[in-house]
Amino acid sequence: MTAALPRFLRALDQFHASHPWDHNAHYHRWILRRLPGRFTSALDVGSGSGDLARLLASRAEAVHGIDADPAIVDRARERTAPGVPVTFSVGDALKDVPAGPYDVITCVATLHHLPLTDTLTHFRQHLAPGGTLIVIGLYRPQSLSDHLIDAVAIPSNIALAWIKNRGRRAPRPVAMTAPTRPATTAFPDIVREARRVLPGVRPRRRLFWRYTLVWKRADLVGR
Repeated sequence: MTAALPRFLRALDQFHASHPWDHNAHYHRWILRRLPGRFTSALDVGSGSGDLARLLASRAEAVHGIDADPAIVDRARERTAPGVPVTFSVGDALKDVPAGPYDVITCVATLHHLPLTDTLTHFRQHLAPGGTLIVIGLYRPQSLSDHLIDAVAIPSNIALAWIKNRGRRAPRPVAMTAPTRPATTAFPDIVREARRVLPGVRPRRRLFWRYTLVWKRADLVGR
């Protein structure tokens, strides 16, 4: 059994290498379903190649994406058609965000690169009254339930990889050139801090090694 596990993991890696798909983009439509049909402004933190920012632009008058990776920001600009109300900039999410407030703030697979408390506080300060903050994040598995969800995600991941590729080699997600690092904060710690900074926030564990935080600025009314 012990000897079989490394072989299984190698086989899994080989399968995913030939059937790549973007776990973060999987949640983009989920994000849209939690937003109003129309809104004025949006900020996408850690915007990468701009896919989510362009989706937000289908509902917003103006969207700004910010990312620390200059190469990926250049790619985002190249992939954005003229006339789409999206701008991109290179910068630090805590120092270089253009003045808001924003009706929508999104942050996908980026929060674990940033100081948790300071970043959530910064998001709160930049969100307009009635606005919505959505975070798709990564956490460090710690509890039994974390590991069970991870185990359930493996067959689901394989099935979706096969469906999305339809038996063909799909284009790989656009690679980041900036340094990346694994998540170091456990989910209970994220939840505790998020609830302290964002009263009424809705945290959930999700498949594919992700969690979500959804918070509406109006939740502070009367508190």
